[in-house]
Amino acid sequence: MYDIAIIGAGPAGASAGLFAAKAGKKTVMFDNGKSITAKAWVENHYGVEPIEGPKLLESGQKQAGKFGAEIVKTEVNSIEENGAMYSIETQEGTYEAEHVIFATGMSVKLAEEFGLEVIDGVEPRVAKIIKVDEHGHTSFPKVWAAGTVAGVSVHTIITAGDGAKVAVNVISELNGKRYVDHDIMK
Repeated sequence: MYDIAIIGAGPAGASAGLFAAKAGKKTVMFDNGKSITAKAWVENHYGVEPIEGPKLLESGQKQAGKFGAEIVKTEVNSIEENGAMYSIETQEGTYEAEHVIFATGMSVKLAEEFGLEVIDGVEPRVAKIIKVDEHGHTSFPKVWAAGTVAGVSVHTIITAGDGAKVAVNVISELNGKRYVDHDIMK
């Protein structure tokens, strides 16, 4: 059983996974290998030299893995509410988690199949997004969305920041108090 399951391991998902795992939450990320960042050349990501999208994805996932996030390279087939948990069905097996974060980029297909409310997108070429509140929470208990699928800009720096924001909100809910992660130089 996981505290947090993240569907998607692009900039939003891996950033959420990094914060969640670093906070000591048992975290799993599902990567279907379809991130649009895999086709990008990135020169506008603060603090990062120009980089190919695949290398940025690899680096972000590696950071999350360093703190214990499990990365499963598979497609999520379905999600079901199972009491206080969610069952996530993949070709690799079934995973149970207390909280779920959708970080599925430009795809709302799984969210629609699960029953989440989907609305028109505002970004160019983003037709639909998951309806969320200002914290990234959907209308379902313990189900969240981050990044492009939650209506933020497709730029990697923005989706990564949104993934971090949503993870901090989930961690705060799990902890019962506001979570802050300040690293200091040693």
